[in-house]
Amino acid sequence: MGFKAFVGLVSHSIAVILDAVNNLSDALSSVVTIIGAKLGAKQPDKKHPLGYGRIEYISTMIVAALVLYAGITSLVESIKKIIHPEAADYSTVSIVIISVAIVVKFLLGLYVKKQGKKVNSGALSASGSDALFDAIISASVLASAIIFLIWGVSLEAYVGVIISGFIIKAGIEMMIETLNDIIGKREDAETTKQLKQIICEEENVLGAYDVTLFNYGPDKNYGSVHIELPDTMSVDDVDRITRKIQVNVFHKTGIILTGVGVYSFNTSNDEAAQMRNSVQKAVLSHDWALQMHGFYADTVNKTIRFDVVVSFDVDRKEAMQTLYSEITAMYPDYAITIVPDVDAAD
Repeated sequence: MGFKAFVGLVSHSIAVILDAVNNLSDALSSVVTIIGAKLGAKQPDKKHPLGYGRIEYISTMIVAALVLYAGITSLVESIKKIIHPEAADYSTVSIVIISVAIVVKFLLGLYVKKQGKKVNSGALSASGSDALFDAIISASVLASAIIFLIWGVSLEAYVGVIISGFIIKAGIEMMIETLNDIIGKREDAETTKQLKQIICEEENVLGAYDVTLFNYGPDKNYGSVHIELPDTMSVDDVDRITRKIQVNVFHKTGIILTGVGVYSFNTSNDEAAQMRNSVQKAVLSHDWALQMHGFYADTVNKTIRFDVVVSFDVDRKEAMQTLYSEITAMYPDYAITIVPDVDAAD
């Protein structure tokens, strides 16, 4: 990186200088990321009972801002060079240095990416891909230098604009991804599927719903879920099952289930089963009603309760009014309770 910057300054090559800037931003990103990881690994305390994991998101935002600033500054300088061109002066030493950098980055990228796949580390794989991408950028700088030496055509500033564009793109993508983590994004479909599968493997669990994950930093996930159990189970049975589920989920996924809610399922009432089928048919006749669960009908006290997962494409208030109107018309003697659930997981 230092050699590249020196070569760029001596040879008046804006492309080489920006390649060095790109390397500097990568190195700075690594330093800030390491610091953030160290701080984020601090043990929970009284002031922060869920730990310091989200510090890593703050450090990533800082890195994204630095990368974005470097990209914009580089773009401005490249445009200036296009308007006021300055001939580059490449030497054999500069060509050799750039060539060696390409080979080193390429080999390093392949090695790191291979190690990332070996240990199933997304961060390592991403770093390997980034190194390979840097090798491509350096190769474009070398190509422009060779073209200048052979044909006398200077592509320096234009290559600089391209490099600046990639740097800006990387900064924006990093910032958007981190903002999504901070704001809270849709649960990963595979994680949700795995979680439900683990839970439903437990005997007597008839279904798992309303999976919600709370992220407090990389690999620091807490969550809650509702499970459906037969209405014949005792509190002792429910307690045993929910605790077993929490242990299994943690051991297999690392997710800490802080809450396991329970839906009661009618098992011995044929009338309730018929009501369930009728209500489900009416609810799911609407495209915006994605799922119905947690249904329970008390035919003695005349009550019906259930949850409905509502799409974001419809006004929730109007959707609930429609359902209440339709179900009440079907069972006018019953008190209806409908809980609208958010479509938070795939």
